Amino acid sequence: MPTPPPSNRPDPQSLREEPDLDGRKAAILNAVVAEYIETAQPVGSGHVTGAPGIDVSSATVRSEMATLEREGFLVQPHTSAGRIPTDKGYRFFVDHMASPGTLGEAQRQEVRQFFAQVHGEVEELLARTSGLLTNLTDYATVVVGPGHESSSIRSVQLVGLAPTVVLVLVVLSDGAVDKRTVEVAEDVSETALAAASAHLTAGLVGHVLGSQGASLLPTGDESVDALVRIGAGVVAELGQTPEADHVFVGGSSRVASAFDAVDTVRSVLAILEQQLVVVELIEEVLDSGLTVAIGVEHGFEPLASCALVVSPLTVDGEPAGTIGVLGPTRMNYSRALAAVQVVGEQLSDRLSRTAGGGVRAGDGGLRREGER
Repeated sequence: MPTPPPSNRPDPQSLREEPDLDGRKAAILNAVVAEYIETAQPVGSGHVTGAPGIDVSSATVRSEMATLEREGFLVQPHTSAGRIPTDKGYRFFVDHMASPGTLGEAQRQEVRQFFAQVHGEVEELLARTSGLLTNLTDYATVVVGPGHESSSIRSVQLVGLAPTVVLVLVVLSDGAVDKRTVEVAEDVSETALAAASAHLTAGLVGHVLGSQGASLLPTGDESVDALVRIGAGVVAELGQTPEADHVFVGGSSRVASAFDAVDTVRSVLAILEQQLVVVELIEEVLDSGLTVAIGVEHGFEPLASCALVVSPLTVDGEPAGTIGVLGPTRMNYSRALAAVQVVGEQLSDRLSRTAGGGVRAGDGGLRREGER
Protein backbone atom coordinates (compact mmCIF):
# COMPACT_ATOMS: atom_id res chain seq x y z
CA MET A 1 0.00 0.00 0.00
CA PRO A 2 1.56 3.32 -1.00
CA THR A 3 2.21 5.94 1.65
CA PRO A 4 2.98 9.61 1.22
CA PRO A 5 6.79 9.94 1.24
CA PRO A 6 7.70 12.84 3.56
CA SER A 7 11.21 13.03 2.16
CA ASN A 8 9.87 14.04 -1.26
CA ARG A 9 7.85 16.96 0.03
CA PRO A 10 9.15 20.41 -0.89
CA ASP A 11 10.44 22.59 1.90
CA PRO A 12 7.34 24.42 3.28
CA GLN A 13 9.35 27.64 3.45
CA SER A 14 10.08 27.48 -0.27
CA LEU A 15 6.36 27.14 -0.97
CA ARG A 16 5.77 30.47 0.74
CA GLU A 17 8.52 32.46 -0.94
CA GLU A 18 6.96 35.54 -2.49
CA PRO A 19 7.39 35.58 -6.29
CA ASP A 20 8.56 38.92 -7.65
CA LEU A 21 5.55 39.98 -9.74
CA ASP A 22 4.52 43.55 -10.37
CA GLY A 23 0.87 44.57 -10.18
CA ARG A 24 0.17 44.13 -13.88
CA LYS A 25 1.68 40.64 -14.11
CA ALA A 26 -0.16 39.64 -10.93
CA ALA A 27 -3.47 40.88 -12.35
CA ILE A 28 -2.91 39.03 -15.62
CA LEU A 29 -1.92 35.81 -13.84
CA ASN A 30 -4.96 35.98 -11.55
CA ALA A 31 -7.21 36.59 -14.55
CA VAL A 32 -5.78 33.57 -16.37
CA VAL A 33 -6.21 31.33 -13.33
CA ALA A 34 -9.78 32.51 -12.72
CA GLU A 35 -10.73 32.00 -16.37
CA TYR A 36 -9.15 28.55 -16.53
CA ILE A 37 -10.89 27.45 -13.32
CA GLU A 38 -14.17 28.57 -14.85
CA THR A 39 -13.79 27.10 -18.35
CA ALA A 40 -11.09 24.38 -18.21
CA GLN A 41 -9.88 25.74 -21.56
CA PRO A 42 -6.46 27.30 -22.31
CA VAL A 43 -6.72 31.06 -21.90
CA GLY A 44 -5.70 33.45 -24.66
CA SER A 45 -4.88 37.13 -24.30
CA GLY A 46 -8.29 38.12 -25.65
CA HIS A 47 -10.01 36.62 -22.60
CA VAL A 48 -7.74 38.56 -20.26
CA THR A 49 -7.68 41.99 -21.86
CA GLY A 50 -10.11 44.27 -20.05
CA ALA A 51 -10.28 42.15 -16.91
CA PRO A 52 -10.18 44.05 -13.57
CA GLY A 53 -6.80 45.72 -13.12
CA ILE A 54 -5.77 45.16 -16.75
CA ASP A 55 -6.02 48.27 -18.92
CA VAL A 56 -3.35 47.51 -21.52
CA SER A 57 -3.50 46.26 -25.10
CA SER A 58 -3.86 42.65 -26.11
CA ALA A 59 -0.28 42.73 -27.43
CA THR A 60 1.01 43.81 -24.03
CA VAL A 61 -1.02 41.09 -22.36
CA ARG A 62 0.50 38.50 -24.73
CA SER A 63 3.98 39.75 -23.90
CA GLU A 64 3.33 39.59 -20.17
CA MET A 65 1.83 36.10 -20.48
CA ALA A 66 4.98 34.97 -22.30
CA THR A 67 7.04 36.36 -19.42
CA LEU A 68 4.86 34.55 -16.89
CA GLU A 69 5.41 31.36 -18.86
CA ARG A 70 9.20 31.80 -18.75
CA GLU A 71 8.98 32.40 -15.01
CA GLY A 72 7.06 29.17 -14.47
CA PHE A 73 3.60 30.53 -13.62
CA LEU A 74 1.94 29.52 -16.90
CA VAL A 75 2.43 26.84 -19.49
CA GLN A 76 1.29 26.57 -23.11
CA PRO A 77 -0.03 23.04 -23.74
CA HIS A 78 0.03 23.50 -27.54
CA THR A 79 1.82 25.96 -29.77
CA SER A 80 -1.36 27.54 -31.07
CA ALA A 81 -3.26 27.34 -27.79
CA GLY A 82 -3.59 29.76 -24.94
CA ARG A 83 -1.96 29.16 -21.58
CA ILE A 84 -2.93 27.35 -18.41
CA PRO A 85 -1.64 27.79 -14.85
CA THR A 86 1.12 25.68 -13.35
CA ASP A 87 1.16 24.64 -9.70
CA LYS A 88 3.27 27.74 -9.09
CA GLY A 89 0.61 29.86 -10.75
CA TYR A 90 -2.14 28.34 -8.62
CA ARG A 91 -0.04 28.88 -5.51
CA PHE A 92 0.35 32.58 -6.29
CA PHE A 93 -3.38 32.83 -6.94
CA VAL A 94 -4.30 31.18 -3.63
CA ASP A 95 -1.77 33.11 -1.57
CA HIS A 96 -2.96 36.44 -2.97
CA MET A 97 -6.70 35.92 -2.70
CA ALA A 98 -8.29 38.91 -1.01
CA SER A 99 -10.25 36.55 1.27
CA PRO A 100 -11.00 32.81 1.48
CA GLY A 101 -14.31 33.55 -0.21
CA THR A 102 -17.85 33.26 1.04
CA LEU A 103 -20.65 30.81 0.47
CA GLY A 104 -23.81 31.96 -1.23
CA GLU A 105 -26.89 32.55 0.90
CA ALA A 106 -28.49 29.29 -0.26
CA GLN A 107 -25.38 27.34 0.72
CA ARG A 108 -25.12 29.08 4.09
CA GLN A 109 -28.75 28.21 4.72
CA GLU A 110 -28.02 24.59 3.77
CA VAL A 111 -25.23 24.48 6.37
CA ARG A 112 -27.43 26.06 9.06
CA GLN A 113 -30.28 23.65 8.41
CA PHE A 114 -27.95 20.66 8.36
CA PHE A 115 -26.47 21.31 11.79
CA ALA A 116 -29.84 22.31 13.22
CA GLN A 117 -31.41 19.04 12.16
CA VAL A 118 -28.65 16.40 12.26
CA HIS A 119 -28.76 14.10 15.28
CA GLY A 120 -27.45 10.70 16.24
CA GLU A 121 -24.08 9.27 17.06
CA VAL A 122 -20.82 11.06 16.31
CA GLU A 123 -19.95 8.58 13.56
CA GLU A 124 -23.23 9.34 11.79
CA LEU A 125 -22.61 13.08 12.18
CA LEU A 126 -19.16 12.79 10.60
CA ALA A 127 -20.38 10.61 7.75
CA ARG A 128 -23.25 12.96 6.91
CA THR A 129 -20.95 15.99 7.19
CA SER A 130 -18.75 14.55 4.44
CA GLY A 131 -21.86 14.42 2.26
CA LEU A 132 -22.72 18.02 3.09
CA LEU A 133 -19.24 19.17 2.11
CA THR A 134 -19.48 17.28 -1.16
CA ASN A 135 -22.76 19.02 -1.97
CA LEU A 136 -21.18 22.41 -1.29
CA THR A 137 -18.03 21.87 -3.37
CA ASP A 138 -18.69 19.06 -5.89
CA TYR A 139 -15.38 17.49 -4.88
CA ALA A 140 -14.37 14.41 -2.96
CA THR A 141 -14.35 15.12 0.77
CA VAL A 142 -12.64 13.63 3.81
CA VAL A 143 -13.67 13.98 7.44
CA VAL A 144 -11.31 12.51 10.03
CA GLY A 145 -13.03 12.25 13.39
CA PRO A 146 -11.45 12.63 16.82
CA GLY A 147 -9.30 9.73 17.92
CA HIS A 148 -10.35 7.83 21.01
CA GLU A 149 -6.95 7.75 22.65
CA SER A 150 -7.61 10.76 24.89
CA SER A 151 -11.32 10.14 25.46
CA SER A 152 -12.65 9.08 28.82
CA ILE A 153 -15.35 6.46 29.38
CA ARG A 154 -18.82 7.81 30.16
CA SER A 155 -20.82 4.61 30.21
CA VAL A 156 -20.50 0.86 29.74
CA GLN A 157 -23.74 -1.09 29.50
CA LEU A 158 -24.54 -4.72 28.77
CA VAL A 159 -27.87 -5.50 27.14
CA GLY A 160 -29.27 -8.96 26.47
CA LEU A 161 -30.41 -9.37 22.87
CA ALA A 162 -31.03 -13.12 23.15
CA PRO A 163 -30.35 -15.77 25.83
CA THR A 164 -26.74 -16.14 24.62
CA VAL A 165 -26.20 -12.82 22.81
CA VAL A 166 -25.02 -9.68 24.64
CA LEU A 167 -24.75 -6.13 23.30
CA VAL A 168 -21.87 -4.16 24.83
CA LEU A 169 -22.53 -0.42 24.58
CA VAL A 170 -19.64 1.96 25.32
CA VAL A 171 -20.14 5.74 25.36
CA LEU A 172 -17.06 8.02 25.34
CA SER A 173 -16.56 11.62 26.38
CA ASP A 174 -16.03 12.70 22.77
CA GLY A 175 -19.58 11.59 22.01
CA ALA A 176 -18.58 8.41 20.19
CA VAL A 177 -20.72 5.36 20.80
CA ASP A 178 -19.38 1.87 20.14
CA LYS A 179 -21.69 -1.15 20.01
CA ARG A 180 -20.38 -4.70 19.87
CA THR A 181 -22.43 -7.89 19.80
CA VAL A 182 -20.87 -10.85 21.63
CA GLU A 183 -22.03 -14.45 21.80
CA VAL A 184 -21.65 -16.18 25.17
CA ALA A 185 -21.52 -19.87 26.02
CA GLU A 186 -24.41 -19.95 28.48
CA ASP A 187 -27.70 -18.15 28.95
CA VAL A 188 -27.36 -14.89 30.86
CA SER A 189 -29.93 -13.36 33.16
CA GLU A 190 -31.05 -9.75 33.34
CA THR A 191 -29.85 -9.72 36.95
CA ALA A 192 -26.32 -10.75 35.94
CA LEU A 193 -26.29 -8.20 33.09
CA ALA A 194 -27.34 -5.41 35.44
CA ALA A 195 -24.76 -6.41 38.05
CA ALA A 196 -21.99 -6.59 35.43
CA SER A 197 -22.98 -3.18 34.01
CA ALA A 198 -22.88 -1.65 37.48
CA HIS A 199 -19.47 -3.18 38.18
CA LEU A 200 -18.06 -1.96 34.86
CA THR A 201 -19.46 1.50 35.50
CA ALA A 202 -17.89 1.70 38.95
CA GLY A 203 -14.51 0.54 37.69
CA LEU A 204 -14.20 2.19 34.28
CA VAL A 205 -16.26 5.38 34.04
CA GLY A 206 -14.09 8.50 34.15
CA HIS A 207 -10.91 6.72 33.11
CA VAL A 208 -9.19 7.60 29.85
CA LEU A 209 -9.60 4.90 27.24
CA GLY A 210 -6.61 2.59 27.29
CA SER A 211 -5.30 3.89 30.63
CA GLN A 212 -4.12 1.53 33.35
CA GLY A 213 -5.96 3.39 36.10
CA ALA A 214 -9.17 1.34 35.94
CA SER A 215 -9.74 -1.32 38.60
CA LEU A 216 -12.05 -4.28 38.07
CA LEU A 217 -11.79 -6.62 41.04
CA PRO A 218 -13.74 -9.90 40.94
CA THR A 219 -17.27 -9.78 42.30
CA GLY A 220 -17.26 -13.36 43.50
CA ASP A 221 -20.12 -14.30 41.16
CA GLU A 222 -18.66 -16.23 38.26
CA SER A 223 -21.52 -15.47 35.86
CA VAL A 224 -21.20 -11.74 36.56
CA ASP A 225 -17.40 -11.81 36.37
CA ALA A 226 -17.59 -13.56 32.99
CA LEU A 227 -19.75 -10.72 31.68
CA VAL A 228 -17.43 -8.12 33.22
CA ARG A 229 -14.49 -9.68 31.38
CA ILE A 230 -16.44 -9.46 28.12
CA GLY A 231 -17.25 -5.78 28.66
CA ALA A 232 -13.68 -4.95 29.73
CA GLY A 233 -12.37 -6.76 26.66
CA VAL A 234 -14.54 -4.67 24.35
CA VAL A 235 -13.32 -1.47 26.05
CA ALA A 236 -9.68 -2.58 25.71
CA GLU A 237 -10.20 -3.40 22.03
CA LEU A 238 -11.80 -0.02 21.47
CA GLY A 239 -8.69 1.67 22.87
CA GLN A 240 -6.67 0.00 20.13
CA THR A 241 -9.04 0.89 17.28
CA PRO A 242 -7.09 2.27 14.28
CA GLU A 243 -7.76 5.89 13.46
CA ALA A 244 -8.91 4.89 9.99
CA ASP A 245 -12.15 3.65 11.56
CA HIS A 246 -13.00 7.33 12.02
CA VAL A 247 -12.40 8.41 8.42
CA PHE A 248 -15.40 9.27 6.30
CA VAL A 249 -14.98 9.85 2.56
CA GLY A 250 -17.72 11.46 0.51
CA GLY A 251 -18.14 12.43 -3.10
CA SER A 252 -16.29 9.56 -4.73
CA SER A 253 -18.96 9.61 -7.42
CA ARG A 254 -18.04 13.23 -8.22
CA VAL A 255 -14.41 12.38 -9.02
CA ALA A 256 -15.13 11.31 -12.59
CA SER A 257 -16.58 14.70 -13.47
CA ALA A 258 -13.87 16.66 -11.64
CA PHE A 259 -10.90 15.21 -13.54
CA ASP A 260 -10.31 14.99 -17.26
CA ALA A 261 -8.00 11.96 -17.50
CA VAL A 262 -9.37 8.48 -16.86
CA ASP A 263 -6.07 7.35 -15.34
CA THR A 264 -6.24 10.21 -12.87
CA VAL A 265 -9.78 9.26 -11.88
CA ARG A 266 -8.70 5.67 -11.25
CA SER A 267 -5.73 6.80 -9.20
CA VAL A 268 -7.78 9.17 -7.04
CA LEU A 269 -10.47 6.56 -6.41
CA ALA A 270 -7.85 3.99 -5.44
CA ILE A 271 -6.26 6.39 -2.96
CA LEU A 272 -9.60 7.35 -1.41
CA GLU A 273 -10.23 3.68 -0.67
CA GLN A 274 -7.02 3.53 1.38
CA GLN A 275 -8.11 5.43 4.44
CA LEU A 276 -4.85 5.19 6.36
CA VAL A 277 -3.04 6.75 3.40
CA VAL A 278 -5.56 9.58 3.28
CA VAL A 279 -5.14 10.25 7.02
CA GLU A 280 -1.35 10.30 6.76
CA LEU A 281 -1.47 12.58 3.72
CA ILE A 282 -3.71 15.09 5.50
CA GLU A 283 -1.54 15.03 8.62
CA GLU A 284 1.60 15.63 6.54
CA VAL A 285 -0.03 18.61 4.80
CA LEU A 286 -1.04 20.20 8.10
CA ASP A 287 2.37 19.46 9.64
CA SER A 288 4.01 21.31 6.76
CA GLY A 289 2.07 24.44 7.73
CA LEU A 290 -0.30 24.44 4.77
CA THR A 291 -4.09 24.52 4.55
CA VAL A 292 -3.97 24.24 0.75
CA ALA A 293 -1.60 21.76 -0.91
CA ILE A 294 -1.39 22.08 -4.70
CA GLY A 295 -0.01 19.43 -7.02
CA VAL A 296 3.39 18.15 -5.93
CA GLU A 297 3.41 20.26 -2.76
CA HIS A 298 2.07 17.33 -0.74
CA GLY A 299 4.85 15.10 -2.09
CA PHE A 300 2.51 12.25 -3.06
CA GLU A 301 3.06 11.44 -6.73
CA PRO A 302 -0.24 9.57 -7.38
CA LEU A 303 -2.09 12.78 -6.53
CA ALA A 304 0.21 15.17 -8.39
CA SER A 305 -2.71 16.55 -10.40
CA CYS A 306 -4.81 17.19 -7.30
CA ALA A 307 -5.22 19.94 -4.76
CA LEU A 308 -6.14 19.38 -1.13
CA VAL A 309 -7.84 21.98 1.09
CA VAL A 310 -7.83 21.02 4.77
CA SER A 311 -8.68 22.49 8.14
CA PRO A 312 -8.25 21.05 11.64
CA LEU A 313 -11.25 20.33 13.82
CA THR A 314 -11.16 21.24 17.51
CA VAL A 315 -13.06 20.25 20.62
CA ASP A 316 -12.80 22.85 23.37
CA GLY A 317 -9.71 24.26 21.70
CA GLU A 318 -7.94 20.89 21.38
CA PRO A 319 -7.22 19.12 18.04
CA ALA A 320 -9.98 16.63 17.26
CA GLY A 321 -9.64 15.58 13.64
CA THR A 322 -9.61 17.17 10.22
CA ILE A 323 -11.96 18.17 7.43
CA GLY A 324 -10.98 18.66 3.82
CA VAL A 325 -11.75 18.46 0.12
CA LEU A 326 -9.77 16.79 -2.65
CA GLY A 327 -10.15 17.96 -6.22
CA PRO A 328 -8.18 18.86 -9.34
CA THR A 329 -5.58 21.62 -9.19
CA ARG A 330 -8.13 23.51 -11.28
CA MET A 331 -10.49 23.60 -8.31
CA ASN A 332 -12.57 26.56 -7.25
CA TYR A 333 -10.29 27.49 -4.35
CA SER A 334 -12.47 30.34 -3.12
CA ARG A 335 -15.52 28.12 -2.75
CA ALA A 336 -13.54 25.18 -1.34
CA LEU A 337 -11.83 27.33 1.30
CA ALA A 338 -15.11 28.95 2.30
CA ALA A 339 -16.92 25.61 2.58
CA VAL A 340 -14.16 23.96 4.58
CA GLN A 341 -13.96 26.93 6.94
CA VAL A 342 -17.70 27.24 7.57
CA VAL A 343 -18.41 23.52 7.87
CA GLY A 344 -15.28 22.99 9.97
CA GLU A 345 -16.33 25.66 12.45
CA GLN A 346 -19.86 24.29 12.72
CA LEU A 347 -18.66 20.71 13.10
CA SER A 348 -16.09 21.70 15.75
CA ASP A 349 -18.84 23.48 17.68
CA ARG A 350 -21.14 20.46 17.48
CA LEU A 351 -18.37 18.09 18.59
CA SER A 352 -17.55 20.37 21.54
CA ARG A 353 -21.18 20.45 22.63
CA THR A 354 -21.48 16.68 22.21
CA ALA A 355 -18.35 16.06 24.28
CA GLY A 356 -19.53 18.47 26.96
CA GLY A 357 -23.07 17.11 27.21
CA GLY A 358 -22.38 13.44 26.72
CA VAL A 359 -24.85 10.96 25.29
CA ARG A 360 -27.10 8.40 26.83
CA ALA A 361 -28.89 5.29 25.68
CA GLY A 362 -32.61 4.84 25.88
CA ASP A 363 -35.83 4.12 24.05
CA GLY A 364 -33.93 2.26 21.35
CA GLY A 365 -31.86 5.30 20.34
CA LEU A 366 -29.02 7.50 21.48
CA ARG A 367 -29.36 11.10 22.58
CA ARG A 368 -27.21 13.81 24.05
CA GLU A 369 -27.88 14.47 27.72
CA GLY A 370 -30.63 17.02 28.07
CA GLU A 371 -32.26 16.20 24.71
CA ARG A 372 -35.75 14.72 24.62
